[in-house]
Amino acid sequence: MFSHVILGVNDLEASKKFYDAVLGALGIKPGVHNQSGTAERYFYRSASGSFGITTPLNGEPATHGNGSTIGFNTSSPEQADAFHAAGLANGGSSCEDPPGWRDGAVGKLYLVYLRDPAGNKLCALYRPPKA
Repeated sequence: MFSHVILGVNDLEASKKFYDAVLGALGIKPGVHNQSGTAERYFYRSASGSFGITTPLNGEPATHGNGSTIGFNTSSPEQADAFHAAGLANGGSSCEDPPGWRDGAVGKLYLVYLRDPAGNKLCALYRPPKA
């Protein structure tokens, strides 16, 4: 559904360290630097899309969206836990409920939640195959 997601950040290098770690836990290579005008960016690419972090193009401070969440697919609960641990070790903070299984309208899911160094809320999600 999405071609890319880009988040604004204020401390580009702290955010790169965080995203290199959490996305590295998902098998994604470190961010590649890109510059557009005065804005500096890093892009993380996979076969299913691109994720980027950037200093805002308008020069104003970046802010996080209240109620917003960016979700990343994982291949197992262990990979979701590795994403969470990498985030905590690299400037992120836990939020929401602790990592674990949830039962809901869409079935059983394994979820972990983090806030990145800029305050953006992330989720790593594992959806088991249907039996």
